[in-house]
Amino acid sequence: MRVALKDELLDAQLLRTLGAAAAGGADIGECLATAARLDGTDPDRWYREWTALAERVLAATERDLDDGNRVSAQGGFLRAANYFRTAGVMLIGAPLDQRLVESNRRHTDMFRRGASLLPTPPETLAIPYETTTLPGYFFRSHATNRPAPTVILTGGYDGSAEELYFLTGAAALARGYNVLAFDGPGQGAALLQQGLVLRPDWENVIGPVVDHLSARTDVDPARIALIGLSLGAHLAPRAASGEHRLAACIADCGSFDLFASALSRMPKPLRDGFAVGRPLPTALLRRILDMLASKPTAGWALRRGQLVHGVDSPLAYLQALRDYTLAGRAEQITCPTFVCHAEGDDIGDSAPQLAAALRCPHQLVTFTAAEGAGDHCESGARSLYHSRSFAWLDPILRPTPPNDDRNRQGPVASLCAEDQEIDP
Repeated sequence: MRVALKDELLDAQLLRTLGAAAAGGADIGECLATAARLDGTDPDRWYREWTALAERVLAATERDLDDGNRVSAQGGFLRAANYFRTAGVMLIGAPLDQRLVESNRRHTDMFRRGASLLPTPPETLAIPYETTTLPGYFFRSHATNRPAPTVILTGGYDGSAEELYFLTGAAALARGYNVLAFDGPGQGAALLQQGLVLRPDWENVIGPVVDHLSARTDVDPARIALIGLSLGAHLAPRAASGEHRLAACIADCGSFDLFASALSRMPKPLRDGFAVGRPLPTALLRRILDMLASKPTAGWALRRGQLVHGVDSPLAYLQALRDYTLAGRAEQITCPTFVCHAEGDDIGDSAPQLAAALRCPHQLVTFTAAEGAGDHCESGARSLYHSRSFAWLDPILRPTPPNDDRNRQGPVASLCAEDQEIDP
């Protein structure tokens, strides 16, 4: 779905930002006016224009706050947060650009200022993880402290915990779920502020997150689901294959095998030779990738992959993808699983392969271009995605919407009401 820009990648990033409008993360007019000032494929121009928009929104927001207009200030801070993220996204790559580090810092700061003005502000988390911590947020669905079902949100290569609030968190809260959004190794602030790079065994990342939730009195440990977005739709099933405390898993447009997906885009002679380690095809591929990585948008994914995986060349990034496969892992998932497939998304075109490999109860849903949902992670139709995915998840985790009458009957009545069976 083309929105306003000629370059496919930049236009997809524009659509991604526009998709946050429903949750207060963007204003469509502000975004389109900014897009009108963009031309070509210059990442620096992209950074300057989106940063300028974020600064203008922030200046107006500060005036709103000074005047006591808290609702307007809340919205302004949240939009500015997402615009700072958008500004930095085209700078993601190796070597690390300090403008990216700064845009991430401001993205986080603006989000926290805006979230602090929500009716129920989130807790800012530092989740114990190996010898350090992972940054995140816990949003409580209800004012009471009663145990509630909870969704863990995990993102992809170039997202953040803060963006996950716009893309899924707000919709989950409205339906009665607690929400924990976090940055794992290789993501958001964990990568850019802490230097933690990606790892394939995501069960060892989600385990500490589940430990944290299971210790809370406002979480029902038997009703925890994991929702993965983009690369997170590969990482979430991987986590569910080894972390069996999860009650459900949603994979929103991820790849079944990242290395196989990369190989499928190569000419067959080059692909076959490289796959078995022949020197000549490997050397040729190295030269091609190095040349491609220098291009502003065509090489963006390669530069991003180097940074996220912590490797020193595009070829090393490609080699690192060998560890990112669900072959032999998908069969180990025991919880019900929902798999999304957007028909125009080449990143997640192997989603049906995941569904075919599952032995647990599962559902594969294809989102189409005709309904405006054929792009990666249904970025232009998140409301439709939420409608379908939560219609599947609700009968499993049985949330109580915040405005449900059961929330006004006292904790005993609410809990009794939740014990009733719900027909999906």
